[in-house]
Amino acid sequence: MKHLIMKTASIAAVLSMILFAVHGVEGGSKPVRVAVIGGMTMTPLWNEIDRRFQKETGIKTEVVVTGAKPILARAMQEGRVDFLTMHSSDATTNLVADGWAIDLRPWAKNDLVIVGPADDPAGISGMKDGTAAVRKIAASGANWLDFQSNGPRETAHTLFHRAGVHMIGAWVLKYENTDTKGILHYVGASNAYMIVGRIPIMFNKMQPSPGVKIMVQGDPVMRRPYVAMVANPERFPSVNIEGARKLSDFLLSEKIQRFLATYDGGLGDGIPIFIPVRNFNNR
Repeated sequence: MKHLIMKTASIAAVLSMILFAVHGVEGGSKPVRVAVIGGMTMTPLWNEIDRRFQKETGIKTEVVVTGAKPILARAMQEGRVDFLTMHSSDATTNLVADGWAIDLRPWAKNDLVIVGPADDPAGISGMKDGTAAVRKIAASGANWLDFQSNGPRETAHTLFHRAGVHMIGAWVLKYENTDTKGILHYVGASNAYMIVGRIPIMFNKMQPSPGVKIMVQGDPVMRRPYVAMVANPERFPSVNIEGARKLSDFLLSEKIQRFLATYDGGLGDGIPIFIPVRNFNNR
């Protein structure tokens, strides 16, 4: 009898462990495997998101890959991640259109800025209107560097189109070098203006140049949206869909959107490095 009781207890213990493991996964404690655009891991933001998400839900995020859009998209297509966030683009739309991902939602934006020579030949320093600034640059005859990075280039073309200025002539310079670390030195040497993301400048992804300053920032037109998406469970049956959706909802929650509105990434300047897409200030 004693042997039977011990055997029964052992079986019960094993069953309890199995049930705990199953309910743990079903309850969402399984880590969410994420692909995160480089700008968010270049700054302390994603670590802070992970900390807050884990505190509220008990779920961790596991950064499987971070960096440029192509490697993030590939990770989603290969089924290595449950969740992805990066800039909105054809790449993100295609991931959903081609059935790799679902639930595409914008949740934040980042600022682009116009930088230029410290002596500011176009007289645009302190302006908040990018369209008016590029109009002044063109009118002054100052050089403009047509940066080949997709986001800055698209934004620059939008500004010049709004300004009614054609980017044609000797004043429009090309930067063909794929290494962007030294681009601010090139801007300084060329006595040119350029549009670029604020994050790479503030977090020293681009080598600082003493002769180059941020001239224009804070224009809503000069912002690029980030989107979130989750892996398609029909394509990837083992995806942690529950955890991924909780993370996506969390990013759009009032708590995180309010947090983004005041988070300066530890720079101490009080300027948010990421802009929320939801405004709760009128409540």
